[in-house]
Amino acid sequence: MRSLSLLPVPLLGALALSGCSALGPDYAGPPDSAPTPTGFARAGDDAAISSAVPLARWWLSLGDAKLNDLIERALAANPGLDAARARLRNARLAMDLELAARLPTAGLSTMAAKVRVPDVKFGEQNIASQWLSLYTLGANASWEADLFGSHARSVQVAGASAQATAANLADVQLSLTAEVAQNYVALRAAQKRLALSREAVARQERMLALMQQRYRGGTASRLDLSKLANQLDSTRTELPAQQADIETHGNALAVLLGQAPGSLDAELAPAAELPLPPAAVAIGDPAGLLRRRPDVRAAERTLAARTAQIGVAEAAKFPQLKFSGMLGLGGSSISDLAHLGDFTLALLPQLSWSFLDFGRTAARVSQAEANRDEALAQYRSQLLAALKDAENALSRFGHRRMAVAGYARAKASADEVAALTGQRQRGGTASTLELLDAERQQILAEQNLLGALAGLNSDYIGLQKALGLGWEASPG
Repeated sequence: MRSLSLLPVPLLGALALSGCSALGPDYAGPPDSAPTPTGFARAGDDAAISSAVPLARWWLSLGDAKLNDLIERALAANPGLDAARARLRNARLAMDLELAARLPTAGLSTMAAKVRVPDVKFGEQNIASQWLSLYTLGANASWEADLFGSHARSVQVAGASAQATAANLADVQLSLTAEVAQNYVALRAAQKRLALSREAVARQERMLALMQQRYRGGTASRLDLSKLANQLDSTRTELPAQQADIETHGNALAVLLGQAPGSLDAELAPAAELPLPPAAVAIGDPAGLLRRRPDVRAAERTLAARTAQIGVAEAAKFPQLKFSGMLGLGGSSISDLAHLGDFTLALLPQLSWSFLDFGRTAARVSQAEANRDEALAQYRSQLLAALKDAENALSRFGHRRMAVAGYARAKASADEVAALTGQRQRGGTASTLELLDAERQQILAEQNLLGALAGLNSDYIGLQKALGLGWEASPG
């Protein structure tokens, strides 16, 4: 038996094929609501600050091969970065799902059934109970026409959300490079500080031994001896804390590289010089900063997604048109499946419209608009926060450079005093105790300079992070 069910749908089909423009506002970029200055206010007239485009892989400017290696390994194996990459894959797959939702769906189905029909009486005729067999093989398809752009806007939402997730991944990379560098600099500074403290202990032990000789000879008081002993004990108490600092930063570096704490101890044990920032630091301009900063880009992409969401909510006010189709073969025996001429065909257009919802759809539209306004305010706030970060970082770096210059002068003075005292001691006009004290002051001045240089490195790294660097050339 052949049956054909075909509903006349030329008007609806033409409407579905012609489509309508997407509802809701079209996103054309963020409004120019936050003024962008032409230059950084805190750069001043510092000759060491250049407006040239900064280096994306900024850590190369520190000239430390071990630091370069650690950062590259962290970018390849950090668990937090792996999680961010997984979030990005998830967001991109969500966009693929939205793209696939615009296309038809099709499937196949088959069925074999054996049905018992009970006794049936038609007037005076009785039909005895019997078993019937039924075999079917069919194909079905469906497609929803995007009359008012709901699917198109949903794709825009998913696409912008995926781009925001990509920007968040870049932000994780940026923070990771800065964190590795900060811990590495702190580790090298702690190693150097421990070496200087041990040297200071050795000199103070010599001073104490000489003072004990003078005390036994009656040329020094008990008070002088006690002061030196107290000073030596104070210096010795600093050693465990400095060793703990080395181990703490080593543990942090290991975890950042996706390894167990302590696994890098042997690799980092050989002491190395503290890396220093370059003489000239390129910072670019505020406009370039805002283009590079991943958090600003993520806020802008979130604004784009929230804007497109308004169109999705608007489209719910209007009818939805869906086409379904079915093609089937079947009969009471398996051989009937081979009778291609006996088929069932059905085309079923369905038009649905929830025109009376007591304001639910209008509320969702208003809610989407409020979300868009919130995203716009957050974008403006992120712009200002990025500019503030850069200006603060420039201020700290500039003032730290001046402080380092002062500590360097103090160190040079201490070196000169130690040298002159050494000359006097060799000439017999100064005691060995005076020389050891001058050398102790020299070590103290070097420790102060070391702390200032470590702070300068930290401020330089913070400046690179504030400029939005450290992700553009990263793998993944």
